[in-house]
Amino acid sequence: MCLAFDYGGRAEILRAVQRIVRKGVDPDSIDEALLSRYLYTDGIPDPDLIIRTAGEMRLSNFLIWQSAYSEYYFTSKPWPDFDSEEIRKSLLAYSQRQRRFGGIGV
Repeated sequence: MCLAFDYGGRAEILRAVQRIVRKGVDPDSIDEALLSRYLYTDGIPDPDLIIRTAGEMRLSNFLIWQSAYSEYYFTSKPWPDFDSEEIRKSLLAYSQRQRRFGGIGV
Protein backbone atom coordinates (compact mmCIF):
# COMPACT_ATOMS: atom_id res chain seq x y z
CA MET A 1 0.00 0.00 0.00
CA CYS A 2 1.26 3.46 -0.88
CA LEU A 3 -0.06 6.73 0.46
CA ALA A 4 0.74 10.14 -0.97
CA PHE A 5 0.56 13.47 0.83
CA ASP A 6 0.90 16.84 -0.90
CA TYR A 7 1.44 15.05 -4.20
CA GLY A 8 0.61 16.02 -7.78
CA GLY A 9 1.00 13.73 -10.78
CA ARG A 10 1.61 16.54 -13.25
CA ALA A 11 4.31 18.02 -11.03
CA GLU A 12 5.91 14.58 -10.72
CA ILE A 13 6.06 14.13 -14.51
CA LEU A 14 7.38 17.65 -15.00
CA ARG A 15 10.10 17.05 -12.39
CA ALA A 16 11.08 13.78 -14.07
CA VAL A 17 11.39 15.44 -17.48
CA GLN A 18 13.46 18.28 -16.00
CA ARG A 19 15.84 15.77 -14.39
CA ILE A 20 16.19 13.89 -17.69
CA VAL A 21 16.98 17.11 -19.56
CA ARG A 22 19.50 18.19 -16.91
CA LYS A 23 21.32 14.88 -17.34
CA GLY A 24 21.66 15.59 -21.05
CA VAL A 25 19.86 12.45 -22.15
CA ASP A 26 19.50 12.13 -25.92
CA PRO A 27 15.81 12.84 -26.69
CA ASP A 28 15.65 9.86 -29.07
CA SER A 29 16.60 7.51 -26.23
CA ILE A 30 13.74 8.64 -23.97
CA ASP A 31 11.12 5.92 -23.71
CA GLU A 32 8.51 4.84 -21.17
CA ALA A 33 11.00 2.77 -19.17
CA LEU A 34 13.45 5.67 -18.86
CA LEU A 35 10.77 8.15 -17.81
CA SER A 36 9.46 5.66 -15.25
CA ARG A 37 12.91 5.47 -13.65
CA TYR A 38 12.74 9.22 -12.94
CA LEU A 39 9.33 9.12 -11.26
CA TYR A 40 8.87 9.11 -7.48
CA THR A 41 7.65 5.51 -7.72
CA ASP A 42 10.81 4.15 -9.33
CA GLY A 43 11.18 0.55 -8.19
CA ILE A 44 7.53 0.25 -7.14
CA PRO A 45 5.16 -1.64 -9.48
CA ASP A 46 2.34 0.34 -11.07
CA PRO A 47 -0.86 0.02 -9.04
CA ASP A 48 -3.33 -2.69 -10.01
CA LEU A 49 -6.12 -1.10 -7.99
CA ILE A 50 -6.70 2.49 -6.93
CA ILE A 51 -9.39 3.09 -4.32
CA ARG A 52 -11.13 6.45 -4.37
CA THR A 53 -13.02 7.26 -1.19
CA ALA A 54 -15.60 9.85 -0.07
CA GLY A 55 -17.77 9.62 -3.18
CA GLU A 56 -15.25 11.41 -5.39
CA MET A 57 -15.40 10.28 -9.01
CA ARG A 58 -12.23 11.81 -10.36
CA LEU A 59 -8.52 11.02 -10.57
CA SER A 60 -7.45 14.20 -8.79
CA ASN A 61 -4.03 14.34 -10.46
CA PHE A 62 -3.02 11.12 -8.70
CA LEU A 63 -0.41 8.82 -10.28
CA ILE A 64 -1.31 10.02 -13.78
CA TRP A 65 1.48 8.06 -15.49
CA GLN A 66 1.44 4.99 -13.26
CA SER A 67 -2.33 4.44 -13.32
CA ALA A 68 -2.63 4.00 -17.10
CA TYR A 69 -3.82 0.39 -16.66
CA SER A 70 -5.05 0.50 -13.08
CA GLU A 71 -8.54 -0.52 -12.06
CA TYR A 72 -10.51 1.94 -9.94
CA TYR A 73 -12.87 1.30 -7.06
CA PHE A 74 -15.11 4.16 -6.00
CA THR A 75 -16.83 4.23 -2.64
CA SER A 76 -18.88 6.81 -0.79
CA LYS A 77 -17.14 5.90 2.48
CA PRO A 78 -14.76 8.61 3.67
CA TRP A 79 -11.16 7.57 4.33
CA PRO A 80 -11.43 7.54 8.15
CA ASP A 81 -14.37 5.09 7.91
CA PHE A 82 -12.75 2.84 5.29
CA ASP A 83 -12.68 -0.42 7.24
CA SER A 84 -11.92 -4.09 6.65
CA GLU A 85 -15.42 -4.68 5.24
CA GLU A 86 -14.89 -1.95 2.63
CA ILE A 87 -11.48 -3.41 1.78
CA ARG A 88 -13.18 -6.80 1.30
CA LYS A 89 -15.76 -5.20 -1.02
CA SER A 90 -13.10 -3.42 -3.06
CA LEU A 91 -11.02 -6.59 -3.46
CA LEU A 92 -14.10 -8.62 -4.39
CA ALA A 93 -15.05 -6.06 -7.06
CA TYR A 94 -11.47 -6.08 -8.36
CA SER A 95 -11.34 -9.90 -8.50
CA GLN A 96 -14.40 -9.95 -10.77
CA ARG A 97 -12.86 -7.70 -13.42
CA GLN A 98 -11.17 -8.86 -16.60
CA ARG A 99 -7.78 -7.12 -16.87
CA ARG A 100 -6.91 -6.38 -20.50
CA PHE A 101 -4.09 -3.83 -20.13
CA GLY A 102 -5.28 -1.94 -23.20
CA GLY A 103 -6.02 -5.06 -25.25
CA ILE A 104 -9.32 -6.36 -26.55
CA GLY A 105 -11.26 -8.68 -24.29
CA VAL A 106 -11.84 -12.29 -25.21
